[in-house]
Amino acid sequence: MVEKRTAIYTEEMLESMKKVEAARAANTEFEPRRMTAEEKETLLATYHPDYKQSEFRVLEIGVNKGEKVPTELAALLQANSRITADQVDLSKIDYDTDVLIIGGGGAGASAAIEAHKNGADVMIVTKLRIGDANTMMAEGGIQAADKPNDSPAIHYLDAFGGGHFAAKPELLKKLVCDAPEAIQWLNDLGVEFDKMPDGTMVTTHGGGTSRKRMHAAKDYSGAEIMRTLRDEVLNRGIPVIDFTSAVELILDENGKCAGAVLMNMETKELLVARAKTVILATGGAGRLHYQGFPTSNHYGATADGLVLGYRAGAKLLYADTLQYHPTGAAFPEQIYGALVTEKVRSLGAKLVNKNGEVFMHPLETRDVSAASIIRECTARDNGLETSDGLGLWLDTPMIEIKGGEGTIEKRIPAMLRMFGKYGIDIRKEPILVYPTLHYQNGGLDIAADGMTGVENLYAAGEVVGGIHGRNRLMGNSLLDIIVFGRNAGQQASEKAKSVEVGALTLDHIAKFAAEAKEAGIDTDVVSPKLLPVYDHGNEKLEKDAF
Repeated sequence: MVEKRTAIYTEEMLESMKKVEAARAANTEFEPRRMTAEEKETLLATYHPDYKQSEFRVLEIGVNKGEKVPTELAALLQANSRITADQVDLSKIDYDTDVLIIGGGGAGASAAIEAHKNGADVMIVTKLRIGDANTMMAEGGIQAADKPNDSPAIHYLDAFGGGHFAAKPELLKKLVCDAPEAIQWLNDLGVEFDKMPDGTMVTTHGGGTSRKRMHAAKDYSGAEIMRTLRDEVLNRGIPVIDFTSAVELILDENGKCAGAVLMNMETKELLVARAKTVILATGGAGRLHYQGFPTSNHYGATADGLVLGYRAGAKLLYADTLQYHPTGAAFPEQIYGALVTEKVRSLGAKLVNKNGEVFMHPLETRDVSAASIIRECTARDNGLETSDGLGLWLDTPMIEIKGGEGTIEKRIPAMLRMFGKYGIDIRKEPILVYPTLHYQNGGLDIAADGMTGVENLYAAGEVVGGIHGRNRLMGNSLLDIIVFGRNAGQQASEKAKSVEVGALTLDHIAKFAAEAKEAGIDTDVVSPKLLPVYDHGNEKLEKDAF
């Protein structure tokens, strides 16, 4: 088998693959021990990117002044606004709605459905298209404690411990207690979950879980959920303004959120959207490529919601913590950084170094797994060089040794296709992986009703911090967007019934700029970023970029 693959693999890779194949039978049966709490703590402190202090910067202005965030994010949070107040005529209202939702992913769509169901006028604005979001790219599944041997309390303990005991209790409680209803809601909308012949939902383990509570639609769970939500939004006739970005929030004379300034992504025309309540559902920040890591995130994940909320006065929580998914594709280069779902490991594949050795338990939490891989590849020199960096093996043929022939095609067909495009058959060959920037653990600080510290400004989805603490368990992000997306839609639409919008202002832009000047911040950076810049040193491309 190895001999047939000489065209794409280096000699070092081929020699390593022989060792992996030779050890496969023994490794399949081998059950490595889990790390102790002390071992995990030492490992994370030494090798996890969140602990690399040189890559963080202390904020000098804003409501989180004195707190550290990634250097790349700090530059955007303390940047100049894309607009000045005199560029926008706030008396000319282009859109007027009860609930304005910024972001067209799973959280935004869930919010829109519930707000519309509650009788509100709703509008979604999204800088790409509805569904162009990290939701679409989630693969492994969605957690919910809905089996007889499980409970929301056990789910809570798994998630609380996995998040280093840092989650806001009221948020995590809502996440786990509303989870069974969320699954039923999705099922009723038409999500095609994996089921047994009798209709019982198939559930599996994920990293850090003590029970099998992962519900999936093969390994394209996010795409299936997003397809269903998008169709429901469109079938309800909810307006979706696509290829249009929010570049600044609008407050009223009383400091309450009252809409947003929008920009057409093609013409750069500025538009005014007035709203009684606003929901930020803008997703994550992977396309900032913190510390130079590749990312599994969609093209528009540039931390826009954090910037918009922060400049308007909304506090951030745990903005210094990110999730690096342990298994991003490290080879071939065409899919460098692409997500290799954790479901691959939950089905039986183990991580193996270049010498064919299993070096960790396959279902450690994501932060521990990522740090273990980084240690194995760097400090221990047990990784392999690729065209883009380092990697080690995820031994996928183990899955069919354990589950029988056909398991991979049945349970993870997207993974089979992704690697198959490049001549790699994951049923017969291991794949090279390395951590990839995956999830924004921190974000806007919200109360249990979804509102930020700015009245009438809500947030849902990956833009929120505090739900998962300082690390997120697999399957809790898809759950998060449903539970808190629905919650934000319900709460914002109900609040809108009693809101009287005052005179619109953009005074906070000048106020923030004055604070920056007083702090001695001199920058030519503007934010929100909107789209990543891949100019590769081309000055024209850089000039033309957003």
